[in-house]
Amino acid sequence: MAYGRIRPTLLRGAALSVLLAGMVAAAHAEEPKSFSSLPPELKALYVGVEDTLQPSAYDGFKMPPKPWKWCHSESYQGNPWRVSVTHELERLVGEYKDKGWVSSFEMSDSNGDTSQQIAQIRAFIDKKCSIITSFAGSSTALNEAIEAAYKAGIPFVTGAGAVTSPYAVNVDSNYVKFGYDLAKGIVDSLGGKGNVLRVEGIAGSPLVAQQRAGADKAFAEAPGITVLRDVNGNWSANVTKTVVLQVLATAPQQIDAVWTSGSEARVVDDAFAQAGRPIPLVTGSISGDALGYWKAHPDQFKFFGGALMPSWTAQTLFRVGVRVLEGQEPKLGTLMIPVPPVRQAELDKWYQSCMTPDAVSVFPVAPQDPMPEALLDGYFNKPAATPLFDYAKTPDPCAK
Repeated sequence: MAYGRIRPTLLRGAALSVLLAGMVAAAHAEEPKSFSSLPPELKALYVGVEDTLQPSAYDGFKMPPKPWKWCHSESYQGNPWRVSVTHELERLVGEYKDKGWVSSFEMSDSNGDTSQQIAQIRAFIDKKCSIITSFAGSSTALNEAIEAAYKAGIPFVTGAGAVTSPYAVNVDSNYVKFGYDLAKGIVDSLGGKGNVLRVEGIAGSPLVAQQRAGADKAFAEAPGITVLRDVNGNWSANVTKTVVLQVLATAPQQIDAVWTSGSEARVVDDAFAQAGRPIPLVTGSISGDALGYWKAHPDQFKFFGGALMPSWTAQTLFRVGVRVLEGQEPKLGTLMIPVPPVRQAELDKWYQSCMTPDAVSVFPVAPQDPMPEALLDGYFNKPAATPLFDYAKTPDPCAK
């Protein structure tokens, strides 16, 4: 069928194989007893990925005393979304520094080099960090370093992409489902027939493998959908526009939709307009520049997606990190966070006046906290609200 024409790169294929192999292996493992204690709202976040469940390694883990030394290991700071996450994490840690609860905050950036990220994590261990939060550049490559941190008494908490190590706490979302939902939105919008360009993020990222697994499933359910090309836009506006223009220059076929998962919907539309091609439906995570483009071109911008906001990504990573440090004992190795859906008819609810087509570094704030403290409590054996945290204090994206 047409879907069989997809040809992922070896690297993406290897990442997906690792992910799926992990799912198969986990399928033979007994479901953690703690999963049954989750409230229904949290259990629902694991639909389709139940086989990846594993217990937390942090029951009875001896936590370091305050003041904490907070260390953050970044795999890539090359796009505005990641930079915004870092700024919000620094703000939150800064409140604890003001209280004397955190002594210092240190961040490393491996710029996409997994070997360098491993070295940086080991350097954090040598510096006796109290906690290491991380955006991992690989789902598997960091595992030995993560285990070393655990054995040194340093909890390791990841955000935006899970690792397979049993010694980490992953603060994640169901990106398999997210990838599926985006692709299913395309299938339904096109009536099950049409050509799709898929623009993925950073090759090798755990998120890419998870999102691809979901998208593959949805597209496979629609034999009339043809994925013409797979390219990597690195979740970067400049890279995305370049690769989309390259495809448009070499693919004369009509493209009815572009599957992306990042915040590059506006630049995809720009590329099609520059090439003189009809503007397709674009999926992804809503952003300030996309909302500005929609406001300027309400009859042209066609969107289906969600809100993977840097603000709440940083906040959930921080809040889980604090709760782990306080000895609240997470029930599972991966804590799923819901992704608010964003549909075409709701764009006015997300738009603010500062959001122009050029506002690539502006990201809207979800009207409500996707993970309220009371719901987050359900993930911990000894729950208590995160000290000082107030979602209402999330910085206004239009504030100067």
